Amino acid sequence: MITRREADDGRREARTQGASISIDMDATEDAASRRPAPHPDMAAHSEASSKSRGVTAARPGDADTEPTSPFLRACRALPTERTPVWLLRQAGRYLPEYRALREKHSMLELIRSPELAAEVTLMPVDAFGVDAAIVFSDILPPLVGMGLDLDFVTGDGPRIGNPIASPRGVDLLGTPPAEETMTGTLGAIRLVRRELEPRDVPVIGFAGAPFTLASYAIEGGTSKDFTKTKAFMLSEPSAWKRLLTKLVTVQVDYLLAQARSGAQALQVFDSWAGRALGREDYLRYVAPHNRELYAAVSLAGVPVINFSLGVSAYLADAAACGGDVVGLDWHLPLDEAWAHVGFERPVQGNLDPASLLAPWRELRTRIDDVLERAAGRPGHVFNVGHGLVPQTPVDNVRRLAEHVRERTST
Repeated sequence: MITRREADDGRREARTQGASISIDMDATEDAASRRPAPHPDMAAHSEASSKSRGVTAARPGDADTEPTSPFLRACRALPTERTPVWLLRQAGRYLPEYRALREKHSMLELIRSPELAAEVTLMPVDAFGVDAAIVFSDILPPLVGMGLDLDFVTGDGPRIGNPIASPRGVDLLGTPPAEETMTGTLGAIRLVRRELEPRDVPVIGFAGAPFTLASYAIEGGTSKDFTKTKAFMLSEPSAWKRLLTKLVTVQVDYLLAQARSGAQALQVFDSWAGRALGREDYLRYVAPHNRELYAAVSLAGVPVINFSLGVSAYLADAAACGGDVVGLDWHLPLDEAWAHVGFERPVQGNLDPASLLAPWRELRTRIDDVLERAAGRPGHVFNVGHGLVPQTPVDNVRRLAEHVRERTST
């Protein structure tokens, strides 16, 4: 378990480790390739329409320099030479190299060490040639800096040793800056950016959405029914609002710090709101805070991916909270889900991760179905609709990445 005092010790150690890290942050030269006119579904929409769907406004400088990486181009709905591909939880327990590291180090030790976290982050890039690296970390460590005790228990997942049980528990939470509490992850981003810059492979930073973090903080871990979280939300609405406001403050600061450290895109994971809440409760208790978060993070000047799991019943509402790219789970066919959020909006997804447990002939059919539903529209990033599971065959990940590249290359 990592306590607040241990986190303070780790921050001092990480600051020492990160002091020698330097990186050239100059923008990549513009060498954008040209392709035919965009798909008809990508015709220009009015500014009012874009705002109604939650699209982040254009940022200064976006029109001046086009990125060259397929992933960053797709995040801006620009033509690409092929469909970019990366995978949620692409650096995880299915990789033997990762399992070997876990035999020597705990999850929190890997996260707190910039060098180890960078090593894990680079594993799938080196092994499969994916088009983006997502920094190895977890959504929960920022809670430690706020005053909660976190541990990752083998076979049981994350556990909070002092969960929130009353409004006073909310009021005791701090909102320290990420530069003090998350130095391991920020240092890892710098290291990965320096390594991947010559390859034109972007690094993605990430954080958890307010409801998902609140549910862990209240439940003390994962939950099947979120009874404690919903009871707190409904019976203590003022304390609930204070809790999510603090979480937004911490997560915005963390995401902006990741961008300053070199992250070229950011993803926000809302893993549990769609599983716990119906549409009306989502709109009342969650959406206002998500909108606040996305509006603030838009100042980072990098593409922001809004990934909400299990929100098919109100996908358009979740997407309208903000972000430049909408991450789609596998519950709806890609073309149907894309239509819900608007074809002018880039999307990421949405292969069922369980498909990688199937024989190659079945997996290939399912990959092709996603690509056919994308129909060659600019703005599609191929991904799974949730994280890869530990049982995923390594060879299927390799063949997936190769197949998407070969099938979509012009």
